[in-house]
Amino acid sequence: MLTQILILLPLALSLITLLLKKERTIRYFVLAGTLVEFGIAVAAFIQYKTMCHCQLQVTAGWISSLGISLKFGMDGIGLLLVLLTTFLLPIIVLSSFSHSYNRPAAFYSLVLFMEMALVGVFTAFDGMMFYIFWEMALLPAYFISAVWGGKDRIRITFKFFIYTFTGSLFMLVALIYLYFRTPLPHAFDFQSLYAVTLTPAEQSWIFLAFFVAFAIKIPIFPFHTWQPDTYAQTPASGTMLLAGIMLKMGLFGMIRWMIPICPHAVQQWGPAAMTLAVTGVVYGSLIAIMQKDMKRLVAYSSIAHVGLIAAGVFALTIHAMQGAVIQMISHGINIVGLFIVIDLIEKRTKTRNIADLGGIALKAPRLAVFFMIMLLGSIALPLTNGFIGEFLLLLGIFERYMAFSAIAGLTIILSAVYMLRMYQRTMLGTTNEITEQVTDLTWTEMAPLIPLVIMVFWIGLFPGLFLDTTLPDVLTIMSYIR
Repeated sequence: MLTQILILLPLALSLITLLLKKERTIRYFVLAGTLVEFGIAVAAFIQYKTMCHCQLQVTAGWISSLGISLKFGMDGIGLLLVLLTTFLLPIIVLSSFSHSYNRPAAFYSLVLFMEMALVGVFTAFDGMMFYIFWEMALLPAYFISAVWGGKDRIRITFKFFIYTFTGSLFMLVALIYLYFRTPLPHAFDFQSLYAVTLTPAEQSWIFLAFFVAFAIKIPIFPFHTWQPDTYAQTPASGTMLLAGIMLKMGLFGMIRWMIPICPHAVQQWGPAAMTLAVTGVVYGSLIAIMQKDMKRLVAYSSIAHVGLIAAGVFALTIHAMQGAVIQMISHGINIVGLFIVIDLIEKRTKTRNIADLGGIALKAPRLAVFFMIMLLGSIALPLTNGFIGEFLLLLGIFERYMAFSAIAGLTIILSAVYMLRMYQRTMLGTTNEITEQVTDLTWTEMAPLIPLVIMVFWIGLFPGLFLDTTLPDVLTIMSYIR
């Protein structure tokens, strides 16, 4: 029942939002709705933990003649990603209060619709439902960027749409092929798809189709070219949705669908996929060092960090898989915090150019403190959320591929270089004519950052709650690797 409510509530709220007129009313209505959604997700988490890892399933018939059912549920991995989604949405909504959008009802309705689609992706226990919600998440992302984005938004958004939509078609072809390989009557539910027996050649083709779809969404090098421009042109709230939550769809898809369905192909082609992922770690980090725009710098840093997570998935060890899941959560928290800070800086200075800034800490010490905490989590300082995930990732990769672990470890060193340089050049030193009049954060501006800071240290100091939640399901996924 809770799973059903988590999907239907944001859809209902999205439709109601379209009927509201005043922007202030819309904002507070959407904020209240996303907080209620988060409360329901917390209730689902409590029920999951107290009922010995039940899967909170809901099943209903839909197109029975085609074997398509409305089958949803939550295992430990999906539940944590639902929690991440519902936790970040009110924060993203609250951070948007400092902006005024044309047609606010449409904007916030799309945000809520995207929340519904994301929850659907992470809870789908039916392959066709997974695909449908996957595509539904693309639509609001496209319109948010195309309507409220920067001056070059049309060209950039079109590229983003073509990339992700093309990748999705590969996944659809793979799902249809698997459907016809299930026993009669054919079905799309995950248990039927998992049970399909494929030849090594068939597994390789299915792996390739899934990999292209997921690699574009993450994105993994060289499928990343849509990402930096899209992040730079999309409004702040849309960028947070894309970077904080949406890219986790690809990583989740690899774990939930790709490994159980074609485990032998994952083992066969895993080293090649890991080579691309680790290349993205180094490439993203080196390009980030060269960036002058703060938002683009964080965009390239995201390529490096998700490259490491993807490498952990393909390492096929328990430690790496645990690290991948916990780092998905940590990355979402850290990158949303960084984009909020960058948005606050741009609001005050009208620029994201690093060379134009400096001395902000003298005028806005609270802003500098929040910036530093989110930055330290991103560079994996011990006792922050980024550390436990990256430690488990590197440990798990080392267990299987020592050389890849050494190269992937560069992300920690290089991220410290570009992040601390950005902080030094923007926050420290003397003020100039642009930063001289910068004001410090108000309580309203600090409100979305405070829960993020709490989570940075909570996960860093007490990761056991999150690791214990996912361990049974990680072991189940690993059992398909023989």
